[in-house]
Amino acid sequence: MDGVLETLDPPPPGPPSRQTVYLPDEDSTIRFIGYDTSPFRRTMWRFGCILTFGLLGLLAHWFPRLWLRWVAHEKAFKDAKEGFVVVETAYRDIALFPVRKLKYPYPISTAFPPNNDVSLRRTSSRTSIPKANGSVFSDDDLIESLITVDYRYSRYALDPRTGLFSMMKDWRDPSWSGLASVRNGLMEPVRQQRLTLFGPNVIDIEGKSTVSLLVEEIIHPFYVFQIASVILWCLDDYYYYAFCIALISVLSVATTLIETRKTIARMREMSRFSCKVNVFVDGRWSERESTDLVTGDIVNLVEPQLSVIPSDLFLLTGDAIVNESMLTGESVPVSKVPIKDEDLSKWKDSHDVTGESAKSFLFAGTKVVRIRNMLTSDGSPGSPALGLVVRTGFNTTKGELVRSMLFPKPMGFKFYRDSIRFIMVLAGIAGLGFCISAVQFVRLGVPWHTMILRALDLVTVVVPPALPATLSIGTSFAIGRLRKLGIFCISPSRVNVGGKVNVCCFDKTGTLTEDGLDILGVRGLDRNVPRFGELIDDVHDLPHSSAKANFLYALATCHSLKMVDGEVIGDPLDVKMFTFTKWTLEEGQVAGQGKIKGRVGEESRPAALVQTVVRPPGSAQFRLEDALKGGAKHAHFLELGVIRTFEFVSALRRMSVIVKRLRSNSMEIYVKGAPEVMAGICEKDSFPQDYEDLLSYYTKRGYRVIAIAGKSIESLSWLKAQRLKREQAESGLRFLGLVIFENKLKPGTAPAIQALRLAHLACRMITGDNPLTAVSVARECNLINQAAHVFSPIFKRGNAMTPMSKLEWSCMDEPSWKLDDYSLKPLVPPAHHTVEAEEINYQDYSLVITGDVFRWMINHAPLETLQRMLVKTQIFARMSPDEKNEVVERLQTLGYTVLMCGDGANDCAALKAADVGLSLSEAEASVAAPFTSRTPDISCVLEVIKEGRAALVTSFSCFKYMALYSLIQFTTITLLYSFASSLGDFQFLYIDLFIIIPIAVTMGRTLPFPRIHPKRPTASLVSKKVLSSIIGQIAITGAVQVWAFVWVRSQDWYVYTPPEHKDRGSGDSHLDSTNLENSALFLVSCFQYILVAAVFSIGPPYRKSIWTNGLLMLSISVLTAFNILVLLRPPQALSLILELVPLPFSARLVLLAAVVVNVVLSTAFENWGAQVVAQVIGWLLLFRRERRRVREGKTYKAVEGGMR
Repeated sequence: MDGVLETLDPPPPGPPSRQTVYLPDEDSTIRFIGYDTSPFRRTMWRFGCILTFGLLGLLAHWFPRLWLRWVAHEKAFKDAKEGFVVVETAYRDIALFPVRKLKYPYPISTAFPPNNDVSLRRTSSRTSIPKANGSVFSDDDLIESLITVDYRYSRYALDPRTGLFSMMKDWRDPSWSGLASVRNGLMEPVRQQRLTLFGPNVIDIEGKSTVSLLVEEIIHPFYVFQIASVILWCLDDYYYYAFCIALISVLSVATTLIETRKTIARMREMSRFSCKVNVFVDGRWSERESTDLVTGDIVNLVEPQLSVIPSDLFLLTGDAIVNESMLTGESVPVSKVPIKDEDLSKWKDSHDVTGESAKSFLFAGTKVVRIRNMLTSDGSPGSPALGLVVRTGFNTTKGELVRSMLFPKPMGFKFYRDSIRFIMVLAGIAGLGFCISAVQFVRLGVPWHTMILRALDLVTVVVPPALPATLSIGTSFAIGRLRKLGIFCISPSRVNVGGKVNVCCFDKTGTLTEDGLDILGVRGLDRNVPRFGELIDDVHDLPHSSAKANFLYALATCHSLKMVDGEVIGDPLDVKMFTFTKWTLEEGQVAGQGKIKGRVGEESRPAALVQTVVRPPGSAQFRLEDALKGGAKHAHFLELGVIRTFEFVSALRRMSVIVKRLRSNSMEIYVKGAPEVMAGICEKDSFPQDYEDLLSYYTKRGYRVIAIAGKSIESLSWLKAQRLKREQAESGLRFLGLVIFENKLKPGTAPAIQALRLAHLACRMITGDNPLTAVSVARECNLINQAAHVFSPIFKRGNAMTPMSKLEWSCMDEPSWKLDDYSLKPLVPPAHHTVEAEEINYQDYSLVITGDVFRWMINHAPLETLQRMLVKTQIFARMSPDEKNEVVERLQTLGYTVLMCGDGANDCAALKAADVGLSLSEAEASVAAPFTSRTPDISCVLEVIKEGRAALVTSFSCFKYMALYSLIQFTTITLLYSFASSLGDFQFLYIDLFIIIPIAVTMGRTLPFPRIHPKRPTASLVSKKVLSSIIGQIAITGAVQVWAFVWVRSQDWYVYTPPEHKDRGSGDSHLDSTNLENSALFLVSCFQYILVAAVFSIGPPYRKSIWTNGLLMLSISVLTAFNILVLLRPPQALSLILELVPLPFSARLVLLAAVVVNVVLSTAFENWGAQVVAQVIGWLLLFRRERRRVREGKTYKAVEGGMR
């Protein structure tokens, strides 16, 4: 779901200078462009920087494309001598990366295997480049010097044969054909070569010095503008104000530096890890630092004991249990088994861990629960547990996670784009205002240096240096309030985005419902009739069965549980099911090992004879030989040994075990999985007659149902069991019964969903569970209306893999009622239905879709149908983690602002893809989501949305306030410039420090409104509502100032005092500020700064009333009272400092009356008049609005309109 790269002019002829690279980790595309610089241009550029006192260099930093155009020229990657690579993203960002040349006296084949396929695409049509002498490169040629580029901690190396870069993460050792090819480890020279190629095995985030961080901060346009403003004020002798602003800027920079260094230190501490490891090098074991590991190393995983996996490894021997919560957020121990020959040989042709290889893959950063050596036939420890290093450093999966946090996807939020445009408009107003004033300055004979200073000063007035800082105030307060509620934010810019959320997506298990499942009971088969028996909630009530494959044994053995330190660990569902049986489990010392002979030419591989042993309560321990002996007459214990396990596979939706019972000549196979898959693997006559009815009964009521099946195979030996294919084991089974789990809603789920629904926010459930169960839970928590008709699709023709398949949408409660498969609107209801199709409201029906149908529709359905499905579907069931991610991204393409809330188990990708990701997990993986909540239910979603809306409205209020403050002051100065006057130094200081700063800071402290309003706040500064408010207030405040200016001059007591003209050679650029016009405008404008703050402090429906903000009310009250004092009875000392001219008391009362009128007009306009102006602006912008609606991609509104 990536943007499109900008189209460029054709590249220069010759070897490639451009290359397009697809990054699967980020699902994005970047472009490499080679550049070189000429010494002459570079010298001239440096000379220009000196002449402009660094201004030219500053512009190059802000606009690197200008520097490229002036100094550099495109050059082939391989030919660039003083070269660098420009990396361009689809978001139009560019960055320059130096080309490094590594001394690499090794053959080409060590870095670029002959059949290397790294999924790189390029624009050049050339396929190979000859050597300088015209001959063709061979794989044995030495490279000598390897050209590399490190982009976002990922290394790319230039292949001399093609002149193109290859991603080193995708490098695979071509010699890895099986276990025998890797068991001898590496020789030291090979290790040194790979250390040169890949770098050390460490996720080391670059730690910048304080000086470099300081330079980066102060060359930001905001701080450059502030520095320029301070210099200007110093030149103009405004020392007090310049000092105050400089002090504030220094404190701001210092605070930012401290926070940045803390963040970097925290990230480095989290990501960097090293430990001692035993590595097999040059035919012997040696202890080394884990930072020295390279791809191909053999590592001893037991000696020394590991607590954390140091790199991405394949488990070669032994067995392991690890906690992968660092990656998945789910603290469920995961078992790992040794990799098979065929899986290892497949690795060199794959790009990532998939399928069977994932069961043997130990991810860097995961915590070790237990790693054991191989066991011999007598149960004693055998050869050590070994791992094969396959990826190191930032190439590991943990490295990808850290990289995703360091370089998040850029966010094009409309408010931020509009704010930059608005500042440009303000700067234009400043230019226009000065042009008008300049004419008057020339007429009055003002010196040219004074005119220049006044022009620059006017820019600092209209674009206040404090503007960007005030915009972040509301966000900072919102983050602080969220932190007090146990909700933590690592991406402050996402807070405002939370205010625009219009669809909320939720995982089910662990998010809407409780984490744990409780067993409601089991339903076995009736002995006498082909129907289910009664619901049994106590295992002792389960009828005894004489069949070799029976329900109780299946419950006791069909799981992947392990015993660690006397505790049964594994999947919570498995733990609950096993605990229900009250049996005991043993694992470890009771098991031995045997060997399975491979194909011709392959070595035999070891396997555990008995993986786990279970027995009913009170039974004594068995002897191993009794378990494996067919007819042991003296053995009298009931013990079941799990011989082999077929792990749960998402695609198959089931797992199975092969079990050997003591004293038995046969083995049993038990399968546990989703009820829907049993029909394809069980014999038809084994199902009870009421199977569908009972299954529907439980799933519709929100219960999680697991089906159990089994069969017995006579004379199946241990060796044959190990060689048995999964398809053979999981076929011809007899259905045994159902296990019913109760998944209770969390207490906060239903109220939160109700609040979201009342706010007209769309809610979606994205779950891996059964669609019937999902619909039941959705109805229970009111995510779907109780009376709504739910339609679900099935393949009427073909399947998910067939492009020409046909779907049929049926009502789940009334199967004979269908939807039109193109428009997704209800067809004519069945005859007995009381509602006509035309009377079905848009809100009266909903869709539920499963992962296989979703995938087919994405690939093959018409675009209109796909869009209608995405808009109308409320439940996405049986979704894999990748499909969850795709649902979020597809909703975003329709113009939705998506919030995703999950527990971090298998929805990490979706949490990262969403506009607002909210994780309920405290595991490390949750740092990949912008928000993390300690509150374990979805009530935190309400807080994030409320605070987001409050922060967004606060940002608007502060922006509008700062804009009005600038324009009020601009009006004052422009009027004074008309006769070569201006405000005094202390007048500027009084306004900016004692009025503006207290109000701007306290405006953001207003709390969010307790309820979420149905209408979202606007995120556009050019919306009708915002524009009408700003334009109206400018007109009112400007009119009052013009009136005051004219009124003062029309009074009898007014005496015109010509401004003092400084001598042209004196160098004094000050304008006179001691006059009646100045005093009148200053006194009136001081009230205007306060009144617009009160007017713009928007209360309900997004924030509480202004009266609840105690500090803001205190600031407004104190400032108003003090300004009244200054207006009516100014103390003598204050009059001198503020350079106020005495006014008649009657004139002061008139000015106070004008202020009161101003307050009344501004308040009335904001409450009522702005709506009228908004309608006028709406008519003027009608055409533009239509174009903008299409451009903004609010497709979902058009789709919803077409379905109503």
